[in-house]
Amino acid sequence: MPDHSFARAWRAVAEFAPGREAVVCGDRRLSFAAFDARAERLAHVLRGAGLAPGDKVAIECVNAPEYLEAFYAALKLGCVPVNVNYRYVGAELAYLLDNSDAAALVYHDEFAPTVAEALASLAPARRPRLLVQAAHAGDGRLLDGALDYEDALAGAPPGRATDREPSGDDLVFLYTGGTTGSPKAVMWRNDDLYVALWQMARPGTQPPDVRASIAAGKRAATVLPACPLMHGTGLFISLSTLSGGGTVVLLDTPRLDAEAVWDAVERESVAALTIVGDAFARPLLAALDAHAGRWDLSSLRAITSSGVTWSPETKQALLEHLPGVLLIDSLGASEGIMTRTETRRGDEIAPARFRASDRLVVVTDDGDLVQPGDGRVGMLGVGGAIPLGYYKDEHKTAATFRTVGGRRYSIPGDYASIDPDGTIRLLGRGSACINTGGEKVYPEEVELALRAHPDVFDCVVVGVPDDRWGEMVVALVQLRDGAALDPGALGAHCRATLAGYKVPKRFVALPSLERSPSGKADYPRLRELARAHTDAPGRPAG
Repeated sequence: MPDHSFARAWRAVAEFAPGREAVVCGDRRLSFAAFDARAERLAHVLRGAGLAPGDKVAIECVNAPEYLEAFYAALKLGCVPVNVNYRYVGAELAYLLDNSDAAALVYHDEFAPTVAEALASLAPARRPRLLVQAAHAGDGRLLDGALDYEDALAGAPPGRATDREPSGDDLVFLYTGGTTGSPKAVMWRNDDLYVALWQMARPGTQPPDVRASIAAGKRAATVLPACPLMHGTGLFISLSTLSGGGTVVLLDTPRLDAEAVWDAVERESVAALTIVGDAFARPLLAALDAHAGRWDLSSLRAITSSGVTWSPETKQALLEHLPGVLLIDSLGASEGIMTRTETRRGDEIAPARFRASDRLVVVTDDGDLVQPGDGRVGMLGVGGAIPLGYYKDEHKTAATFRTVGGRRYSIPGDYASIDPDGTIRLLGRGSACINTGGEKVYPEEVELALRAHPDVFDCVVVGVPDDRWGEMVVALVQLRDGAALDPGALGAHCRATLAGYKVPKRFVALPSLERSPSGKADYPRLRELARAHTDAPGRPAG
């Protein structure tokens, strides 16, 4: 049986094509040979602190080479890389370090105050025994007991840090917050994640040997993840790109800078850009509209999106600027990589649709498989190469990773149905579902309708408690520059495509929805904000 490992694949590229560029970030350019050597030195540092296979290495960095070097160094030793959301406050970071049993923390210096706060709240025995601080955007002052990243690498010996070969059984942790409860670590085997990433675009096939691909002269891709490596969308495309001997271009700013993205696409001849739905696509489109003809984007072949709705209107507008670019919707979650669909100029542009198969199913609450056109709603499930479960949470593992009809599926919690032609209709996250007057409303469906209105730049739909309806559908909207909120017009626009009970009863205009760097909306916070607006005495709709 094949036994795929990211660390083995990257080392093979370093051996067979050492001069290929692995990581580019501003003026910093790392060949695969340099990438491998720096990760090996960091592996020496980790091992010198007593880390062994299975120990956890937490990474709190923005999109910069240190992130991928720390990830690679951990895998070289058989340690487990652990993503850290760099927006966490001290208490949240302390929870993650404790929950993951982190033995080491690699972090950028701007996060040092948060790290100090987190460590102060942990018992000494629960603190990471190794801190490695990399200079980035902070003041450069080291925390007590921390090693300086570059000094530590410079002081480490060259050569292999261990004779142990990386294995497909080595783990990667991906913490996912979801919409309720504390973050949980999804446990991926290297082999399963490697295969799942490959098979998203090539179902039923196995990844090739990277040495054979290099020998055959396969052209390597240059990819820019505009979204953070700390989340699956950005990390996954980076892992798969490096495994094919391609180049990852990074922008080391914590928030999206649309002009900087297009600058980098032009400068580095980027072939594929990875974003998170309209939360990224609309600012990128606005930059193209404002600066038509400024950039030579002829190298760009594809834009991939995952995680947040990518509206047909935005796709159409992007294709007007980029007629030769393939737009790819990826369907997946931290708990499972599912499938994708493609859109080209000239295609009928509609909300992303995905086809049901024996690997991609919809499962009802009582464990039945939804059949095409039977009218039932269930939760999306993916089989094949999927995670082992959640770290230290057997109950949630049993609820999410279920056996149906003799096959194990990951069922993260996205509602869906199957149309008569076998295509899956996505309805939104189960925990965000709104129950109004006994009817279920899935926010994603309403958000798609609202984003088609020319005055709406972004929106989030939530349910707030209501004496009459149980929950009231409320839309929080970020309007385009110069637009004024017109609840009547927005309501009428929604009624043209949605049943009356799905139409928001209140519209609240906000200057920004304050999405996370990964494009995710904070539904609990926005729900409370909507409630505050709708509860205000005498406040009219909108």
